[in-house]
Amino acid sequence: MLIQGKCHCGNIAFSLTWEPDPTEIRARACGCDFCIKHGGVWTANPAGRLRIAVGDPKLLSRYAFGTRTADFQVCARCGIVPVVTSRIDGHLYAVVSINAFEDVAGTPILRAPADFDGEDEASRLARRKRNWIADVEFVPELAAG
Repeated sequence: MLIQGKCHCGNIAFSLTWEPDPTEIRARACGCDFCIKHGGVWTANPAGRLRIAVGDPKLLSRYAFGTRTADFQVCARCGIVPVVTSRIDGHLYAVVSINAFEDVAGTPILRAPADFDGEDEASRLARRKRNWIADVEFVPELAAG
């Protein structure tokens, strides 16, 4: 399955190849202050392939807080956060916002709350390495799906 997503104005877009085709997409509604304020609900397929394209790099803002181990890729034009990245041991990992999906008709999305308060940094990074998308690349433009 190829999942396309983007911020509201389209400046930050992504293409996520999810194989095999999922019967459902599990997503976590993060309970941190930032995600609550932004309605952040994230998903990842560790075996997936994610390509991220930014139309105008001057309108890409990266926001990090707390442990500063993740970068929220924020569109400075429309304010949407379609992707979060984390560089761990020199490797880029990511999760995507289900709210930025363009169309996943026919595939149920199962939302569940997630709370990572009290998780130490080493545990957090190990969890991301296990659960986040491991094949991540920023590209000049997305190939037509």
